[in-house]
Amino acid sequence: MTTSELQLQLNNLDASLFNHTPFYCEENVYFLCKKLCSSQIADAQGSDLFVVFISNDNKQIPLWHQKASHRADGVILWDYHVICVQRKKDGGTHLVWDLDSSLPFPCPLATYVSETIRPSFQLFSEFQRRHMKDSEGNWTAQPPPYEPIVAEDGSVHNLNEYMEIRAADVLTDLPPELTSAVFGQKHGVVIGEAHLEELFSQIP
Repeated sequence: MTTSELQLQLNNLDASLFNHTPFYCEENVYFLCKKLCSSQIADAQGSDLFVVFISNDNKQIPLWHQKASHRADGVILWDYHVICVQRKKDGGTHLVWDLDSSLPFPCPLATYVSETIRPSFQLFSEFQRRHMKDSEGNWTAQPPPYEPIVAEDGSVHNLNEYMEIRAADVLTDLPPELTSAVFGQKHGVVIGEAHLEELFSQIP
């Protein structure tokens, strides 16, 4: 597929073509990445795709332009949110794939950070966190119709490993060897929202 053909395909993408279950962002991103690879929008092995978990110590992260919001500004308070970032090796704009966002799909990384994350905005006290089950164990959002995703090692539920994000673990300095490990070996790293663009700008 040529670069111009790929750009035409990106411009004509409709988020409704992707598997989406409201409130199950991590599973939505899993299937989104698989489809991006199989449709040649991403590298066949997914080497240009990064799954990004967004959260904080309090498990209260405000994000704007979210379809699940009932507010005019589209803000909602998630306990965590998961997106896909696609890095562009050819010097092109890095893209964010977020099926829960009302921003363009996909959205340029810089636009997504400034419009969705809004790093300088203070947290609202009137919002409540969203969870899959209430205090009595009843579903607050229906689970997906497909069978649970099982990892290659047989794990069915390892989401908590990725959700444990603490301010004490946030890196303020991004040395080249860390950047190399993140992109070359797909290691996870906890960075502040102000450094998200910086990390992707260091791609060789």
